[in-house]
Amino acid sequence: MSTPNKDIEKVEVRVKWDPSPHGAAANDLDIIAATYPADDPYGAPAYLVHFDSRSPDGTITLNRDSRTGQGFGFDEVMTIELNRLAERYGRVVVGVAIQQRDGHKTFGAIGSTAMEIAEGYTKLAADDFSGVAWATAAVVGEFTRDGSGPWGFRSAVRGYDGDPDAFAAAMGSRPAEG
Repeated sequence: MSTPNKDIEKVEVRVKWDPSPHGAAANDLDIIAATYPADDPYGAPAYLVHFDSRSPDGTITLNRDSRTGQGFGFDEVMTIELNRLAERYGRVVVGVAIQQRDGHKTFGAIGSTAMEIAEGYTKLAADDFSGVAWATAAVVGEFTRDGSGPWGFRSAVRGYDGDPDAFAAAMGSRPAEG
């Protein structure tokens, strides 16, 4: 699902998955948001938001963090208040990474994975990661704006195979043309 929505103000990114089987290492997925300067939208991120962190100005917050996937509904939820982001920021890239501390895990090895990005009751994107089953992390969408104009959204599920630190460094690079 992709949408040409513009003038987006506040979104929630939601991720859920099944817990690992009894006796197996826990499945731990994390939402990561990278904020890029308007004058260098494909350079190094100005800052990252993930578990145990928030944006310096409080505009991006991880509201719910799960290390196991146990519970009802979505296991991780991040709120991004685009309408409050300073004009010096022009791009926010959102991804999901699987923690690799207990061995190599991919989306295909974790049951019932799902992701949604919504503005209020309007679903902007949804995916189950089946198209990137081989991946250990994936970009799930990006928000961009020109100057102080409205924020737009582009759904882009792109897989990545590597640890969460390497993914965080590479997630905002330009996608391959093709």
